[in-house]
Amino acid sequence: MCGIVGAVAQRNIVSVLIEGLRRLEYRGYDSCGVAVLADGEPRRARSVARVADLDDQVRDTKLGGVTGIAHTRWATHGAPVTDNAHPIFSRDTLAIVHNGIIENYETLREMLRGKGYEFVSQTDTEVIAHLIHSVYRGDLFAAVRETVQQLHGAYAIAVLHKDQPHTVVGARQGSPLVVGLGEGENFLASDALALAGSTDRFVFLEEGDVCELTLDGVRIVDRDGQPAQRDARQVAAYGGAVELGPYRHFMQKEIFEQPRAISDTIPQADAFDASLFGEGAPKVFEEIDSLLILACGTSYYSGLTAKYWLESIAKIPTQVEIASEYRYRDSVPNPKALVVVISQSGETADTLAALKHAQSLGHPHTLAVCNVGTSAMVRQTEFAFLTHAGREIGVASTKAFTTQLVALFVLAATLGKLRGHVDASQESNYIKQLRHLPAALNSVLALEPQIIAWSEEFSRKENALFLGRGLHYPIALEGALKLKEISYIHAEAYPAGELKHGPLALVTEAMPVVTVAPNDALLEKLKSNIQEVRARGGQLYVFADADTRIVNAEGLHVIRMPEHYGLLSPILHVVPLQLLAYHTACARGTDVDKPRNLAKSVTVE
Repeated sequence: MCGIVGAVAQRNIVSVLIEGLRRLEYRGYDSCGVAVLADGEPRRARSVARVADLDDQVRDTKLGGVTGIAHTRWATHGAPVTDNAHPIFSRDTLAIVHNGIIENYETLREMLRGKGYEFVSQTDTEVIAHLIHSVYRGDLFAAVRETVQQLHGAYAIAVLHKDQPHTVVGARQGSPLVVGLGEGENFLASDALALAGSTDRFVFLEEGDVCELTLDGVRIVDRDGQPAQRDARQVAAYGGAVELGPYRHFMQKEIFEQPRAISDTIPQADAFDASLFGEGAPKVFEEIDSLLILACGTSYYSGLTAKYWLESIAKIPTQVEIASEYRYRDSVPNPKALVVVISQSGETADTLAALKHAQSLGHPHTLAVCNVGTSAMVRQTEFAFLTHAGREIGVASTKAFTTQLVALFVLAATLGKLRGHVDASQESNYIKQLRHLPAALNSVLALEPQIIAWSEEFSRKENALFLGRGLHYPIALEGALKLKEISYIHAEAYPAGELKHGPLALVTEAMPVVTVAPNDALLEKLKSNIQEVRARGGQLYVFADADTRIVNAEGLHVIRMPEHYGLLSPILHVVPLQLLAYHTACARGTDVDKPRNLAKSVTVE
């Protein structure tokens, strides 16, 4: 989602700002811009195209300066047009970039209009700009501090003022912001990745912090205005270019990177040990009596899959909730529950807010499953299990999802062992299965040519149903999500047993029905559901394990999976669904890696 980069230096900083925006492009955005102080005035360039277009503008106009801020915007308030693109100015004296949403912006806007301020954008950000301008008395740091006390909602901001040419002020509440420390120069960004190559020393701002960057150093105060000492951390933020190689899109590349990503995520230990999750985990894991999983989107579906594992393997009650719903309802806290939050980026606003809400209710034990070790989520939980998916550029998650599943299976097996439900023989078998997963996945990826043939048919459809049962119902949900995300085909997923309770009314020859058919205890039930669809003239597309005896017939199209994989079968069965969505989107000519209206890192509610 939106990205911030800022800098104070003794050199022309524009190339650093533009490069920072390039590194944040994968998060998704509708517009971008950069502002610098040049000849004592704020000047800017903005674009509703890509960062490359902004770079061309900067070069054509020879925009340069030693103090600047830059932004990629994912539209919330106001359409993605130039007037709404950041940086936003106030009376040509100050510039601001902003991530997040200001909930009381309408009230503040009316108050500022009463003071004579005119609004040229539809953004909530312009309210912050004018508010800072209205209270500015020669000290930008003090003006920002006074302003943020009036803001309700989430924000990360970076501000510069023409009267203080070597100063950038930042503040955060509910959205991430990190300070980069240099020699004779300092930086600000929403993600350390943006500053890779400029610095490897970072200070992660905490909720309510306000900071001031100058050439000489950084000043930080907390929400109470007290000087705050935040530890600097050395982080090797990989900033190298990610090459497509032989692939058409990053999503395709990331689908094929899953064997390696899973191999890197699987613990090297020969036993399931709670210490894999952090110091102190063995004692806490023995004391907990249930789990509460909080997540959004694809990560939520990984949590739904984990519920089956946790209750089957570890025999521990597990509740899975959509993070954005959990925080706004009355719930009954259980201090003996382990709260598990799942996020690829570790900056998902709804999940972070749900985590904070759970902690405020008295949940003392928390665990993050995350792909970014420096993220806010990892810093704010008691324990963590890091996946090793590497950078995921495509907005539609693939390898992040399957590595989350690996992490959650390890959690289930570990808890099962601690609770006496996984003996030495089962433990050894689970470890062998995990380590064989990369090879099994390579066999699944070899099905791509058959899936491409199906995708041509799917590309002409506007609706699709996905069916699964038991452990594979969440995989059907994930398959439907992938198809709708990148091909824009309306897709719904149901437990196959629910067909006759409503969805069967939708089945016609024009409605493809995708079915996940592993050879498990529910296979015969699933075969009955398949016949229900065939009897209504529906077209079935079935991913079936080799020994299911489901064969091609009129209205029944079958791709055989290489092998049945027991409890880990969901990790294999989701991959052909990813490939089906990908190749259908390619056939329809959509922007696969940057689907419309979506962003990679969802840092607003």
